[in-house]
Amino acid sequence: MADLTSPADLNAPDLMVSVRDVLGIDSDLRVPAFSRRSEHVPDVDAAYRFNPDVTLALLAGFAHNRRVMVQGLHGTGKSTHIEQVAARLNWPCVRVNLDGHISRLDLVGKDAVVLRDGQQVTEFQPGIVPWALQRPMALIFDEYDAGRPDVMFVIQRILERDGQMTLLDQNKVLRPHPFFRLFATSNTVGLGNLNGLYHGAQRLNHAQMDRWNIVAALNYLKAEEEIAIVVARVPALAGHEHLALLQAMVALADLTRQGFALGDLSTLMSPRTVITWAENLQIFKDPALAFRLSFLNKCDEAERPLVAEYYQRCFQRELAEAYPQQATPDQG
Repeated sequence: MADLTSPADLNAPDLMVSVRDVLGIDSDLRVPAFSRRSEHVPDVDAAYRFNPDVTLALLAGFAHNRRVMVQGLHGTGKSTHIEQVAARLNWPCVRVNLDGHISRLDLVGKDAVVLRDGQQVTEFQPGIVPWALQRPMALIFDEYDAGRPDVMFVIQRILERDGQMTLLDQNKVLRPHPFFRLFATSNTVGLGNLNGLYHGAQRLNHAQMDRWNIVAALNYLKAEEEIAIVVARVPALAGHEHLALLQAMVALADLTRQGFALGDLSTLMSPRTVITWAENLQIFKDPALAFRLSFLNKCDEAERPLVAEYYQRCFQRELAEAYPQQATPDQG
C-alpha cells in the first residue's frame, strides 16, 4: 500500500491498494482506498462472492471515475456487489431506489421552513444528489430503469465527465468532489419490459444510456459458488451430509431459470429465493413444504405442474408425496 495524502486529509483516499490483495482477483490494478471507515461505509459481508469481470468494471469506476451500470436479473446481487466493493475500499456509499415515489425535489432539494435563533426562516435543503456530489461518495441509483422521466433528466447532467450540477433556484453551479463516484443497477438494458417480468421498467433515453461509460452484466453464479453462499447464510447446512440436498436445491433453481429463458415459466428462483428456501427448511424441517412456501405458491397455477416436475427430477420424489397433508381435527 502507498500513501496518497496525509492522514489528516479525510476528504480523499489516502491509500492505494492492490486488487489482488484486497479482493483476491488476479489483476495488477491498484485502486484508491480510505484507511479509515466512516458512517456511510457499508459493512463487509465476508460470505459475498465477487464476479471477477463485474468487480473489475466497478473498480475501474472507483479508480478512474467511470460511470458504471450493472445490469442483470433480480436476485443476482447487483446493488450488494457495488456496496461490497465499496466496503473493501472503505469508500462511503449511499443507495437511492428510483421507485415511483422519488421525485425531482427529492433528488435536487427544496425550500423548507427551519428554526434559526428562535425564528422560523425559509432556507434551501439540498437533496441527495447535491449532498453526495460534494463529498467523496459512491452514489448508487438502484432500479435505474424504473425511474420517472422527470427524475432521469436530473441525473443526465451529472453523467457528463465534468458532472456539474446547476441549482436554478440558488443561481449556483455545483462541481463534483474529485472522489465522487456514480453507479447504477438495472434489470433491463434500457429497452423496457420486453419479457413481461419487470413491470414498471421504462425505455431509457438513448442519449442518457450513452453517457454510461461501462455496462457490466451480472449473471447467476456457478452451482458450487451458489451452494457456498447458501451455506454461508445458513451454517446449519454445512457439512458433507447436506451436500446432496444443496445440489438438488440449486439444480432445481437452475431448471426454473432455464424454463424462464425458454418462456415456459413466468418467474424464476433467484439465489435469494434459494437462501430463503434453506432458511425456511430450518423452520419446517421438510424440503418440499419449505419449497412450496418459499417459491411454488408464488407461481402461476398453470405453471405449478411444471415446477413440480422440476422438483421430482431433482429430488427423485413427487412434490405432492414429499409431505403428506396433515388431517385436521373436526370442528364442533
